[in-house]
Amino acid sequence: MSNGEAASASPSEPTKSGPPGGQRWADYLAWVREEVIASVLSLSAQEQRTSRVASGWTPIELLSHVLHMERRWFVWGFLGEDVQQPWGDWNLPEPWTADDSDETKVAARWRVADDVTAEDLADRLRALGRRTSAIIRDHPLDERAAAGGRFGQDPPTLEWICFHVLVEYSRHAGHVDIAAELAGE
Repeated sequence: MSNGEAASASPSEPTKSGPPGGQRWADYLAWVREEVIASVLSLSAQEQRTSRVASGWTPIELLSHVLHMERRWFVWGFLGEDVQQPWGDWNLPEPWTADDSDETKVAARWRVADDVTAEDLADRLRALGRRTSAIIRDHPLDERAAAGGRFGQDPPTLEWICFHVLVEYSRHAGHVDIAAELAGE
């Protein structure tokens, strides 16, 4: 499916009687992921880089964020693989250490380089989605994440990660819907 087709196609919720377990999680993640992609790609290139909210994020930054978020949880977190720039969606390497108590300090915020397009991010996110689906297919849901990647002691199970990521995607799908509505597109 081309990006243009994704922007015009409406992703469908998985069926009520679909497969249980990991396949169900993979299907729901794919659905909400495509909703976010379609919402961002439905905007003009200018609107993708325009903030319509007080916090200052833009739709293309949100798309980059969900790409990095999914990779942090499934590849770096669950598999324990080394990933380059796990916080690459942020302007700081460790965004949680930012001190934005006054205007002289650098505040943590999402960022996307000018030469990166929403179509580029959508392609990368879809490729990551295929990998996420394979991870969910190839591992039992009660398997704990590898220690040493993102997690130390008491790592979460794959099912916990699936639930967390689905909730985060759902919040961000609502955010980008509001941004698109405010943009009038």
